[in-house]
Amino acid sequence: METVGGERTTSADLIVAVDGPSGSGKSSTARSVASRLGLRYLDTGAMYRAVTWAALTAGLDLDDRDAVAALARTTALEVGTDPAAPTVHVGGMDVTKAVREPRISAAVSRVATNLDVRELLVKRQQELIGSGGVVVEGRDITTVVAPDADVKILLTAEADTRMARRSAELAGSADPPDEDALRDQVLRRDRDDSTVARFLAPAPGAVVIDTTSHTLEEITDRIVDLAGGSR
Repeated sequence: METVGGERTTSADLIVAVDGPSGSGKSSTARSVASRLGLRYLDTGAMYRAVTWAALTAGLDLDDRDAVAALARTTALEVGTDPAAPTVHVGGMDVTKAVREPRISAAVSRVATNLDVRELLVKRQQELIGSGGVVVEGRDITTVVAPDADVKILLTAEADTRMARRSAELAGSADPPDEDALRDQVLRRDRDDSTVARFLAPAPGAVVIDTTSHTLEEITDRIVDLAGGSR
């Protein structure tokens, strides 16, 4: 990698890592930043959702950690990194929409807290990141997946704002959860996932951005500016 004064010379190998709880705006922000900078976009959460979908489709008990991990090892999982149209395929089947179903959202933490699955998927994520040129988002990106990223961001937002965003995302789904179920889904996922991933406190060098009262464009501008300063 060519450097000048210890800094990267182009955005081709730039790595932007974005962490945060559910509803903090990780996906929309990361996709927006990737589009602005001409980088790839990697949604690590979609990978856990894909394994969850595969396990449920296979009729596995998600609490059977060995069986789920074995499935994850043998599942042909592909994630598209075009920020304009990210995709997820399992065994050649397009499950991009299926992995966003409420039943997957309600179950994904049981897979995401499987340490064997996490170890496997983190390795795959790091392979996909490769030498850079990517904005990667999830729950332990700045601490585990890409701790040496050029730009590290922790997004936060007030609980009511996060609930409203998740509700808006699910408004068009076939079976959206009611308010109590949604609150349980969002807060419980954060609580459960926080037992195996650090995303509620900033990693060393990470910039904390509260998205509660800011537009997507404003947040994108801030991160793009930070990325420009890292080169």
